[in-house]
Amino acid sequence: MAGMLSRLGRLSYRRRWSVLTVWLLALSGAVLLAVESDGPVDTRPTMPGIESQQAFDLLAERFPGAAADAASATIVFVAPRGRELTSIENAEAVDAALAALSRGPQVLRVVPPSTGTGISDDGTTGFATVSYEVPSSQVTEESRTALVDAVEQARGAGLTAEVSGSALKTSTRMSAVELAGVGVAAVVLLMTFGSMVAAGLPLLTAITGVAISFLGVWAVSGPLGMTITSGILALMLGLAVGIDYAMFVVSRFREERHQHDDAERAAGRAVGTAGSAVAFAGATVVIALAGLSVVGVPSLATMGLAAAGAVVVAVLVALTLVPALLSFAPNRVLARAQRRGGARSPARRSVARAWTRLVLRRPLAVTLAGAALLAAIAVPALSLQLGTPGDASLPVTETQRRAYDLRAAAFGPGFNGPLTVVVDARGAADVDAAVATVADDIRATSGVVSVSEASFNQQRDTAILTAVPSTGPTDERTEDLVRTLRAARPGVEAAARVSYEITGTTALDIDVAHKTQSALVPYVGVVIGLAVLLLLVVFRSVWVPVTAALGFLLSLSAALGVIVAVFQWGWAADLLGVEQTGPITSLMPILLVGIVFGLAMDYEVFLVSRMREAHAHGRSAHEAIVTGFEQSSKIVVAAALIMMGVFGGFAAAGEPLIKMVGLGLACAVFFDAFVVRLTLVPAVLQQLGERAWWLPRWLDRLLPRVDVEGESLSAPQQEPVEALSGR
Repeated sequence: MAGMLSRLGRLSYRRRWSVLTVWLLALSGAVLLAVESDGPVDTRPTMPGIESQQAFDLLAERFPGAAADAASATIVFVAPRGRELTSIENAEAVDAALAALSRGPQVLRVVPPSTGTGISDDGTTGFATVSYEVPSSQVTEESRTALVDAVEQARGAGLTAEVSGSALKTSTRMSAVELAGVGVAAVVLLMTFGSMVAAGLPLLTAITGVAISFLGVWAVSGPLGMTITSGILALMLGLAVGIDYAMFVVSRFREERHQHDDAERAAGRAVGTAGSAVAFAGATVVIALAGLSVVGVPSLATMGLAAAGAVVVAVLVALTLVPALLSFAPNRVLARAQRRGGARSPARRSVARAWTRLVLRRPLAVTLAGAALLAAIAVPALSLQLGTPGDASLPVTETQRRAYDLRAAAFGPGFNGPLTVVVDARGAADVDAAVATVADDIRATSGVVSVSEASFNQQRDTAILTAVPSTGPTDERTEDLVRTLRAARPGVEAAARVSYEITGTTALDIDVAHKTQSALVPYVGVVIGLAVLLLLVVFRSVWVPVTAALGFLLSLSAALGVIVAVFQWGWAADLLGVEQTGPITSLMPILLVGIVFGLAMDYEVFLVSRMREAHAHGRSAHEAIVTGFEQSSKIVVAAALIMMGVFGGFAAAGEPLIKMVGLGLACAVFFDAFVVRLTLVPAVLQQLGERAWWLPRWLDRLLPRVDVEGESLSAPQQEPVEALSGR
């Protein structure tokens, strides 16, 4: 592989204008396709194979006029202190506001508050429901303006009025804060390379690649049913790996130029060595992300495929566009001292030498301390609770959050997350009596506040009941209630000769959380097995893959621990703008596994491949660790800081999933790069000694040979290594 990529690098270096033209055409094509497309969809994720989704499908079949994804809104009215909402003056104010809204565009019906159903027992608070003819993604700005105007009209009459619902939902937007990581990357690159050109080149190529991938995702998001979250994830990951992959190639090019004056040869060797590691690391990320398709969650599969596409583009950019641009300024990417013909200063490696000396002097103590630290940080992950953060997780400055709080205070927390019971009564002799039996049993269940009157379809063979829990949508007791109702169902169905299913937003969130949590452990097992297999092929060692996989588990667990501590326990939540704690987004952990796996393999390959390269060239196990660490640690540190900056910027996003993934990835990169790869890995390899590179002969014959370190290329001159014995 190294030889093939070396030829590709030299070809790209020579045919720079052709390569540049191809990428500019790709960018232009992506722009045109994105402009012509309708963009991402804005629908609620579906999940085949769970009861809540089956009930939604039944509703769509039996109630064709009432689409399950139709937009809706709830307006909460509160009378002034000491007065009731049913007074003549306040009732007229509510009626006037709702009458104006009912004449608005896309409004199907408006149900005003009424005593017994929409007005609190003390008469001070009421809510009206607004149904729209279209899904939330098709609600126009004019319709949203009419909804807001109705609320303002009620406020002008002296009432407190707040609104929530899917009709208010707008597409997730990017902010400048989320892209602040680019500035962090620029500073890190400049400090690492000491050259404006060398620092700017990875940024330029990464932005080009991520623009192509993001616009490509935008163009295909409509036909593939992707949400904007898929595009943001592709942007986040594509930008991070794009900068890192380009930086690895540029760094190796500078090293090769230090030993060989031929710039074209240096570009070929850079792509053949660092490019091989980039291709392999990128392949691991792509496989892990594409593997999300087998989990059984369509929205997770689309996010994984979108992010995988961005990584593929980043790899291709690093292997072709980077060497092409290097040919425009082969000398200006070098540091000033290198351009003047000076040797690299030993002081540049003093930090790496000192850290290596510290780690290798007491490897067992370092291993135990590092593992204990990550294990302690991972403790909160044992309390992981999955769900879907709703209006309760929004800041109090948002009207949706205020409407949530007002409704919970007046009617109870369960009114914000009612359960929908869909009764299929086609086999019942007396439909009304059968449905009443179901309603009575649910009403008698502990934890249920009320059950509505049945609403039948036109054929009167299917009914809908609304059950209001006594607890909120994200309360664990609500999940217990759903489990209790479903456990009691067989006896009720036998007595009433009907079948029924429990659904609604709350039940759907519970089912999604259960399915993703049950899929998490098998997926982690598959990912670890894949890691071991791939690293066996690359490093031809048994112990290196094992230590890499264990390190991945430690960094992943620690990152999940931070997520739970912040978003679920509320530790330092104010720093991230998290005003309300709650469950972790169901898709976040399994998505984090796929991404962190790829990033962990990135650092493992870039660090350990230089160690194996030194060992293959005759160095002892100890000297190989020292050489590989000194040659690659600086660039790994820079890559980790860049990724932390990019991911940390996305931790300030408004979308809960992106915020959680951004913080989780930033923490995972820190733990994996600085604690696992730069500390635990050399410490463990030092303890293993020559056994670290042991592979049974029978396994060596079975495994295919993949040249990642560039052994097929002419061996570079090795620098002398001082024994780090402390003398």
